[in-house]
Amino acid sequence: MSGSELLDRVSGAQGREIFEPATGELLGLAPQHTIDDLERAVAQAGSAQPAWDALGHADRSARLLRIADRIDDWAEPLARLLAREQGKPLNGPNARFEVGACSAWLRATAATVLDEEVIEDGAQVSTLTYRPIGIVAAVGPWNWPLMISIWQIAPSLRMGNAVVVKPSEFTPLSVLALISLMNEDLPPGVLTALSGDRDLGARLVSHPAVRKVMFTGSTATGRKIVEASGANLARLTLELGGNDAGIVLPDADPEKIAQDLFWGAFINTGQTCAALKRLYVHESRHDQVVEALAAIAAKMPMGPSLAEESVLGPVQNAMQFGIVAGLVEDARERGATIVTGGAPATELGPLFYPITLVTGLHDGDPLVDEEQFGPVLPIIAYTEVDDAVASANRLDVGLGASVWGSDEQRTRAVADRLEAGTVWINSHGGVNPMVPFGGVKGSGYGLEFGVEGLKSVAVPKIVTRASS
Repeated sequence: MSGSELLDRVSGAQGREIFEPATGELLGLAPQHTIDDLERAVAQAGSAQPAWDALGHADRSARLLRIADRIDDWAEPLARLLAREQGKPLNGPNARFEVGACSAWLRATAATVLDEEVIEDGAQVSTLTYRPIGIVAAVGPWNWPLMISIWQIAPSLRMGNAVVVKPSEFTPLSVLALISLMNEDLPPGVLTALSGDRDLGARLVSHPAVRKVMFTGSTATGRKIVEASGANLARLTLELGGNDAGIVLPDADPEKIAQDLFWGAFINTGQTCAALKRLYVHESRHDQVVEALAAIAAKMPMGPSLAEESVLGPVQNAMQFGIVAGLVEDARERGATIVTGGAPATELGPLFYPITLVTGLHDGDPLVDEEQFGPVLPIIAYTEVDDAVASANRLDVGLGASVWGSDEQRTRAVADRLEAGTVWINSHGGVNPMVPFGGVKGSGYGLEFGVEGLKSVAVPKIVTRASS
């Protein structure tokens, strides 16, 4: 089982050119599905869904477990294709990690129990169950294309839905390969992936037969999906932009927290929705934290995606690279201090940008207020904790946040004041398939993972009878 065999499954003789971010070389040609292809896929999904539902939870869960085993069998070819297309290295919390997360989430989803709930008040007995919605549209991003696709697909299939997937235009091949493998254990029509442009995605999320839309991506696109889905009142799960804040308290130990701070910010080279993107550090710890992070950055190897020694890779695409570089240049012009990095690493390739730590900025500066989604972190000194909390909460985002300190009661008190769907204490960005995850404010709404994630891709049904 080779990577080239997997690529040959999904890369055709014609289509849109997909280039490797790390090298600029042509990887393959992604099919350009049409609106007619979409109509056929939705029709097939509608025809296949009732029989898939009729199989029951046990059978569907068994299929998910077989798919997890198949992904494990193909783990290395999948990881190598992902690394070449997305740019993330094989090792560290990157391509091999992402493929492993796919099978882990499938197994956890298969094992999650959603029991019927009995409600009794003496006069009557009601049962609450959850039924499939029908057809789910799953629209994914380019930063974690396989893992986030599974986050959308696994609970939807488990609950008896059919799924039509639209991967990002930047990373379609790896998602098409993943779904090709999954379909070896699924009935025809239950799971389909369509590769195409934004017009295809716009039609999918507004299709009258689609009853649920799951989307991970920008807040701006999320707003458009809300509008487009309104005509048929499709249910929505939206995981949108982040710009997560972290607060380091005066009693934190800089050396002790530095490694976790670093990966909280720079996992996937900073291209993660719930990464730490602005760090507020008490003035008494500011210089120590900056020095500790700079020391780690100096030792962390960045390089080619398929090189075993690499743990940091390129920015995935030229558009995002331009955003990252532009924000750093703006910070420089404002008089900020560039502690590390600060210029493209052209010796590695056209889309490589080194880990860049920036100090001397303030709330209102673009690098602080705008989500950079790349290997850059602004570190802002503060004096009063109340001011740091106000700074963290001032933006219209609320995906994640974190608090760092040694006093358990104090860190929890600060965590309770932060406006975010998830607040981590002495870590940042870790997710668990059994722990609900979702944002507030401009970061979207709806929950994924665990029991709540199953409920989000189903509709509640209550049956009430009079007590005998």
